[in-house]
Amino acid sequence: MRLLCITAHPDDEAASFGGTLRLYHDRGVETAVVCLTPGQAASHRGHAKNDHELAAIRRKEFAASCQILGIDRGVVLDYADSKLHRLDLYSIVEELVSHVREFRPQVMLTFGPEGAVTGHTDHSMASVFATLAYAWAGRNNRYPDQLTDSVQAHRVQKLYYATTNFTLPDRPPISPPPITAVIQIGNYLEAKIAAFEAHTTQAPVFPMVKKAILARGNEEMFHLAATAEPATVTQETDLFDGVSEKT
Repeated sequence: MRLLCITAHPDDEAASFGGTLRLYHDRGVETAVVCLTPGQAASHRGHAKNDHELAAIRRKEFAASCQILGIDRGVVLDYADSKLHRLDLYSIVEELVSHVREFRPQVMLTFGPEGAVTGHTDHSMASVFATLAYAWAGRNNRYPDQLTDSVQAHRVQKLYYATTNFTLPDRPPISPPPITAVIQIGNYLEAKIAAFEAHTTQAPVFPMVKKAILARGNEEMFHLAATAEPATVTQETDLFDGVSEKT
């Protein structure tokens, strides 16, 4: 089994998905994260002297976080942090489709279009790009130049958006997707927090983010956004419920 998570910034993999990624890794699922930006526009910059230096530091932090979470493949792309809404949608989706077709996951995770609890524009755009990649990776009339004897169209069986049962009162309002799956991460909460704290440049936000993580307790919540086969939504406790290993 394979699980692919698409995020916007280094640290997203830990704060929003960390417990689930580590849980499924330990269940024998091959996990991958594709992060769209190296986070070079972050407000908190550690000792970095410029954007290029910050990007390099944050890539190393991402690698350290991936090691804690047991992520088998961690990729940081080079798109501009905080400017994803200004970039060419078709080209970004093309690159993500390539990753989907090569990795061939059964399940994909990303943000909802509201942009998660922060409503960050980059999170919203990651949702849009990932959702289109999910839909188009399985169609041979989308980016057909990618298709070879070794790379074929691939239909991912399930797409989930991360969601929550709370909002941040000091932020503009968001409309989170309804909760359709609750994953009990148990003791993996500690690994999730440790993975986030591997992003040392972001130390000033540790207290705020840790508070938000702890508000969710030992649960991570998701919304089933799409399935390869028509289905009725039911409450789930396993993202791989009903998934076939054949594809």
